[in-house]
Amino acid sequence: MKRLDWYIIRKFLGTFFFSIVLILSIAIVFDLTEKMDDFFENQVPLREIIFDYYLPFIPYYMNMFSSLFIFISVIFFTSKLAGNSEIIAMHAAGMSYHRLMVPYALSATLLFVLGMLLGGWVIPRSSERMLHFTDKYVDHFTSEHARNLQLEVEPGTILYIESFQRRSNIGYRCSIEKFDGKTLIERTTADRIYYDSLELWHLDTYTRRRFDAMRETLDKGRRLDITLPIIPDEMFITAQQAQQMTTPELRHYMQRQRERGSGNVKAFEVEYHKRWASPLGAFIMTLLGVTMSSRKVRGGMGKNLGIGLILTAGYILFSTVSTTFSVNNVMSPFMAAWLPNFIFLAISIPLYIRASK
Repeated sequence: MKRLDWYIIRKFLGTFFFSIVLILSIAIVFDLTEKMDDFFENQVPLREIIFDYYLPFIPYYMNMFSSLFIFISVIFFTSKLAGNSEIIAMHAAGMSYHRLMVPYALSATLLFVLGMLLGGWVIPRSSERMLHFTDKYVDHFTSEHARNLQLEVEPGTILYIESFQRRSNIGYRCSIEKFDGKTLIERTTADRIYYDSLELWHLDTYTRRRFDAMRETLDKGRRLDITLPIIPDEMFITAQQAQQMTTPELRHYMQRQRERGSGNVKAFEVEYHKRWASPLGAFIMTLLGVTMSSRKVRGGMGKNLGIGLILTAGYILFSTVSTTFSVNNVMSPFMAAWLPNFIFLAISIPLYIRASK
């Protein structure tokens, strides 16, 4: 590490964090203006606004738009270096173009690690407060009623509930089917099912049929106590709550839902892949930004910044559109999360080869 490397790293990270503070300050002002009426109407305490909404707001949106911040920061200070002929002086001193990329790569590595920590562990814990605040005061998205629930609660056991009330923990018209391979060995139906505690459930007015080859055993009663490895909260997990899970929790949840046969995991899979794709985008955006702004061109910094804003807008647009395609089963979750990186990497590599020559 030379003094010049530390100089570039300080410029990179300093510009990055300065742009974050500047843009997020503007974003908070606009968001506060938009939600001011909701805050006054619901008489939200100032402490909750600051600590439960805007404090988690900062790392959440910082991580969401990190690619934009990185790209604009690299273009801004690299264009300034090129405009002051500092890059020409570096080449004159014997520094190759590939060697020039080393401090940029180190800075991108630091931002990659920061993005992994924020997206995988810090933001899920802080966004839990923010989403709870939003659901309580701004936009009520938590459902209290679920219909037509069907899932595999344990291997070979399928639970179906036509209607379930979250507030009372009571479901109506349910059936529990047990299979040995593909053979149905037991089927229990009930007019009502309700949750007690510790995975203990009660069935009211039940009918249980057991099948043994060609023989059938019938059992009826007013109440039956059973154990099912599921709790009511698991029936009401929405796509918004994927943001509240750490990366290990998200992976475990997806695996468990697949084992249960649930098809509502697309949004969770996209969120999981994005937690890897978005931090790795730091390297792609850094590479693209350097190759675009390392030459002294007519038009100066303004031209580079204009092109940079257009490209980052395209990157964010690709991310949004591909996520929508995945949720609608047009594209796999892996491709939805990684497609913007693949496209911009394909743009960056030829530009880098050309710039290095």
